[in-house]
Amino acid sequence: MGLFEKVRAEFIDIIEWLDPSQDTIAYRFERFQNEIKMGAQLIVRPGQVAILVGEGQVADVFEPGRHRLETQNMPVLTTLMGWKYGFNSPFKAEVYFFNTKIFTNLKWGTANPITIRDPELGPVRLRAYGTYTMRVSDARTLLEQLISTDGLFQTDEISDHLRNMIVSVFASWVGQDQTPLFDLAANYQAMGEQVRDAMGPNMEQFGLELRQLLIENISLPPEVEAALDKRASIGILGNLQQYTQYQAANAIEQSAKNPGGASPGLDLGVGIAMGQQIANAMNPQAAPAAPAPAAPPAAPATPAAPPPPIPVAAWYITRNGQNFGPYPTEQLLANGLTAESNVWKQGMASWQPANVVPELQSLLGSMPPPPPPAA
Repeated sequence: MGLFEKVRAEFIDIIEWLDPSQDTIAYRFERFQNEIKMGAQLIVRPGQVAILVGEGQVADVFEPGRHRLETQNMPVLTTLMGWKYGFNSPFKAEVYFFNTKIFTNLKWGTANPITIRDPELGPVRLRAYGTYTMRVSDARTLLEQLISTDGLFQTDEISDHLRNMIVSVFASWVGQDQTPLFDLAANYQAMGEQVRDAMGPNMEQFGLELRQLLIENISLPPEVEAALDKRASIGILGNLQQYTQYQAANAIEQSAKNPGGASPGLDLGVGIAMGQQIANAMNPQAAPAAPAPAAPPAAPATPAAPPPPIPVAAWYITRNGQNFGPYPTEQLLANGLTAESNVWKQGMASWQPANVVPELQSLLGSMPPPPPPAA
């Protein structure tokens, strides 16, 4: 400091600080040999706090307003200096101004990916970044813990440390919360508030307060994001068969516009395959062929099914393991009907022996008895 500054300092009676940088947390007021005239005016503006340091100790703290520096309103400094009586001679003390406003738009982010175990995707690596705001909550603690004799303390001197603290707390929280990755975006605000609350004790030890923490984005590695994009595309397409048919139709159209662009044999094979696929797509619900008429129930002695019903009453009989018919009632005897024959006609649930069918008992009664066995 030159002679002019020394002389000018002798006449300084107003101590104040205007911050043109907007990112200065604390500033030490400079004057020649730290001499302050008794009765000087200390002006502390809104959003500021001033601290006097004398004899290497924090003396008095001044809130916003105009303060006249005298022994009467500096009790701590007066005690440190051993002043018993008031006087007008200059005294030596350091004056630190602190910005108590909220510092905004401070950045934080993960320098390296954080590995977590997602409930749906399994182990994944993610990055996160955002902004935060802070303010000075206890100027004396900040002076003692971080500033010391630093005459110009700005946000960039502590932002790296605060960012590392935020990332550490964020990694611990997101690893323990077990919120699915697909639901993180819906919980950005809640996550930011919880990380801010967890940061509170760590900030208080420096005399600072984390006012707000915003999470702007949580991202995955590019290859994982590409896989998720494909998965989302499949969900948007919906019916893949219809999409494939649409693509096949477009391919045929493009091939027709460029007939000489590929092998004719290949075009023919692709065209036939696509044509078949499109034909199936055009008639995806074609009616199946009409089923054959249902056969009558199988006889107990043979697996053959009975013939389908016909409009007129007729009988089917089994002979030597084969089904015969239909026959009118009067032709059954002529076609080998016996009491042991199985018969069936429309309306019967299953094959039955002829001798238990009421309609045939009279017919069987007219049959001559079988010849006696040969002697």
